[in-house]
Amino acid sequence: MEATKLSWRDEARRVGAFLRAELKPRGKLLTPFNVASGVIILAGAVILALRFWFGLGAVTNLNQDYPWGIWKGFNVVTGVAFAGGAYVLVFLVYVLHQEQYRPIVRVTILNGFLAYVFYAGALLLELGRPWNVINPVIGNSFGWSSVLFLVAWHFLLYMVAQFLEFSPAIAEWIGWPRVRRVLHSLTLGAVVFGISLSILHQSGLGALFLMAKDKIHPLWYSEFIPIQFLVSSVFAGLSMVIFEGTLSRRVFKSRISPSYHFSHERIVLSLSRIAAGALFVYLFLQTLVFVHGQDWKHLSGFWGAWYGLEIVGFVAVPCVLFALAYKRRSTSLARWASVVAMLGIVLNRLNVSLIAYKIDAPVRYVPTWMEVVVALSVILAEVWVFRWIVNRLPVLGEAPAWSHASERRGEPEKELRPARSAQAARLQRSIASKEA
Repeated sequence: MEATKLSWRDEARRVGAFLRAELKPRGKLLTPFNVASGVIILAGAVILALRFWFGLGAVTNLNQDYPWGIWKGFNVVTGVAFAGGAYVLVFLVYVLHQEQYRPIVRVTILNGFLAYVFYAGALLLELGRPWNVINPVIGNSFGWSSVLFLVAWHFLLYMVAQFLEFSPAIAEWIGWPRVRRVLHSLTLGAVVFGISLSILHQSGLGALFLMAKDKIHPLWYSEFIPIQFLVSSVFAGLSMVIFEGTLSRRVFKSRISPSYHFSHERIVLSLSRIAAGALFVYLFLQTLVFVHGQDWKHLSGFWGAWYGLEIVGFVAVPCVLFALAYKRRSTSLARWASVVAMLGIVLNRLNVSLIAYKIDAPVRYVPTWMEVVVALSVILAEVWVFRWIVNRLPVLGEAPAWSHASERRGEPEKELRPARSAQAARLQRSIASKEA
């Protein structure tokens, strides 16, 4: 059917009716996950209201010695590493033309975009004056020489780039062919721009800790922290892709396209090989830093054993597990390796930002239960938004057939109205059942 032209008023009414229908909840509401996560999110919202009304001291253990707590150490510094799968996947698909990863590009970009929105948004929670967060943007107290200035702009621009990368899916969902064609034409530029920004800010997060040489334990501090953060974001992001893909196949079974379903095992094993290589590079780099810094003298006692646990148990072990998973063609082993690698990233980033930070301080920072609840509520809120989007937009499923035709100039655009298409399909099924 050829696309029917509507006036802008009729189109606005159509889109409004479509969005109202899409906003309605789908499936069961009172599931164990919904109830438990809803309670945590509600508790987090109440705690945040207290935080912004009475100040940080009312709900956190932050002080002048520890201005950064678990909200930055876990939600931001750690969470951004897990979002690294987005820039790795788009580099493989759009730059290296590895088309076997195409089925998971959109869901990986969505996961990365939401991670930056929620985890970068967590930056506001620990700012004593959160309204000053716009200063780098509006030019007030610009801070040209500050690493935070660079990270702030990288975060902002990268979120814009990721939104542009994902925006064709939004146009397909609403049913806007011309808008989709324009947005699709911007994808490659957004990808190249986003990869550059991501490489810069992943290393920029590590560069923040270069100023804390006298505060971080020598086993975790080196002048190569920016490179270590960048390399670790590669296997952290790929581990998250494998882990999230496993959950998505179970939770969103009806939304997954046949191409993704049949290529899932091959994708997981291929990503396992890349993750094993990235872990080996990271382990080699850590060894060079250790030998160059002559850190043998720091291996005695608790901190030496803690460092050994991180390097051996959560770097060397997942490296071997990923390699074995690829060699034995075992996706279950790859999933276990991804979990161990993700735990290793959490441990490393918390060691650098909190645990091995100011170890000689008379009063160490320990997060309150309220800080932990808020940290969990941020993650769960992201999961809710992610689930809502995947259940409605063409993220895991195939893009509509008209989107492929509209990319080629001169071909007629197909009928794109999702609401009308659904109604037509229901009508056809009803007629077929009556005839039968």
